[in-house]
Amino acid sequence: MTAERPVPATFVRDHTRPDRPSLVPEVTLRVSADVVALWEAIETERGVAPTDPPFWAAAWPGGQALARYVLDTPASVAGRSVLDLGAGSGLVAVAAALAGAARVLASDVDPFSHAAVAVNAAANGVAPIAVLGDVLGDEPPAVDVVLAGDVCYDRVMSERVLPWLEAARARGADVYLGDPGRPYVPVDRLERVATFDVPDTEGPQVRRTTVWRLP
Repeated sequence: MTAERPVPATFVRDHTRPDRPSLVPEVTLRVSADVVALWEAIETERGVAPTDPPFWAAAWPGGQALARYVLDTPASVAGRSVLDLGAGSGLVAVAAALAGAARVLASDVDPFSHAAVAVNAAANGVAPIAVLGDVLGDEPPAVDVVLAGDVCYDRVMSERVLPWLEAARARGADVYLGDPGRPYVPVDRLERVATFDVPDTEGPQVRRTTVWRLP
């Protein structure tokens, strides 16, 4: 895939269906009904097979937990600037906007995510959300809150993202991490602020998912 040509919003609408995540029924989200068909559609759209799964077409447990937390605790984001890191569908960014954030940014490396965030923002009646690409090689932006759902899905990604989140915290941002118990999260260095049981997108089981705060 190339990042130069934007993905049309019609692609997201044509290849997903509207749904309401089980833990966050206040939000309407476009999700994949058939991942294999979606992969094939992405290949047709881009002319090359995708290298990564369409993370943007699902409501992952860490994102659902973060979205639930900010909706239940609007003071965490209300009137503040927020970055949704590894935004995927934009579920967390949309929840922050619904909870009263003054400004919401999202970041994701996948251009299909950028289109999905725009579609999902419009579907939920919130203001357009600016989407950045990969920010992990740069200094954290000047925001009040960083929300990161399901970003520690493997060791390599964790080794990139955790120092960046620590840098954002050092610059004064409140940093929250939503994670369903993956082994790469340094829980001994974090503060637990909420725990939810979230139906897993990858199977029938329920995932105990925690919202952590960097102290």
